[in-house]
Amino acid sequence: MIPVQITLSAMFILGFLGLTLQRKHLLSALLCLESMMLAIYITMALWSFNSGSSMFSLGPMVLLTFSACEASTGLALLVATSRTHGADLLKNLNLLQC
Repeated sequence: MIPVQITLSAMFILGFLGLTLQRKHLLSALLCLESMMLAIYITMALWSFNSGSSMFSLGPMVLLTFSACEASTGLALLVATSRTHGADLLKNLNLLQC
């Protein structure tokens, strides 16, 4: 494997490990999701650049749009939970209390 692939794989794995092991705050979970999405986006962009085909160039743009929508939704949820619960701790969130 080339060093770029190793770096991007490590970035995705570290984001996934951070998401699974550090589940205390909602903001840290959102940051881990963003790092995973960024690793996937860079991988897809490099793959479409190396393939040289214009057919594959739409995929990274769709993924980037999806990532931006996910980030804005996550920030809206963060603000809503901070206002209603007083903090962004995941242990305080209970979906059955709605």
